[in-house]
Amino acid sequence: MAARTKARKRALEILFEAEARELNIGQLLAERVAAPTTQHPLPEYTVTLVEGVLAHWGEINEVLETYSQGWQLERMPSVDRAALRVATWEIVWNDEVPDPVAISEAVELVTGMSTDESPKFVNGLLARVSDVKATLA
Repeated sequence: MAARTKARKRALEILFEAEARELNIGQLLAERVAAPTTQHPLPEYTVTLVEGVLAHWGEINEVLETYSQGWQLERMPSVDRAALRVATWEIVWNDEVPDPVAISEAVELVTGMSTDESPKFVNGLLARVSDVKATLA
């Protein structure tokens, strides 16, 4: 698994865990940086991703609600929400990652961790975000 792929997976896990356990995301991130739950330290890009999502939390949620066509954010599977938040931040606010890469990585993450319908939904929603990103940032 590529380094950025691992970092995205870890970011998704942090966002998912914080939501599932009703924890403060920033505090959980700080705890994972100080005391990793694996034998490897938290990748720097994981920190970048989680901090980026936190910095644009309201904007990301608004984008996802606006373009999800009839799906409220809270109705989506929590894994999908986490993957969508990470990828939306990469698409809209991180010029270093090509949009197709961010979309593909998010689809791959939900393929192994969420529902059978999730990959198609995530792909379609993120493609729409990519199409309109010039109007968002």
